[in-house]
Amino acid sequence: MNGAGRSLGTNDDRQRWREDLHRFLRTLQKPGKSLAQLGDDEGLVASGLIDSLALVQIVVYLEDTYGIDFGARGFDPDSLASTARILDLISESRS
Repeated sequence: MNGAGRSLGTNDDRQRWREDLHRFLRTLQKPGKSLAQLGDDEGLVASGLIDSLALVQIVVYLEDTYGIDFGARGFDPDSLASTARILDLISESRS
């Protein structure tokens, strides 16, 4: 799970964030799609797990849960492309 460029936050923190994120993503996933079968680096929209409108819900979740201010930092859809990238974003916001 912790690859190159993913050193911020402890392993325990990152695992907790991953579990919380997965719980949230399960509320958004399309019927017939399984988050359990998706690797952390696989695209959430590209895999068909969620649609592009769900990205707005992910932004709201990240703002509410982790205090990430997308108004100040800007919105880069690539930072929400996969579970791994979202975890990197959370990690960066905690440092």
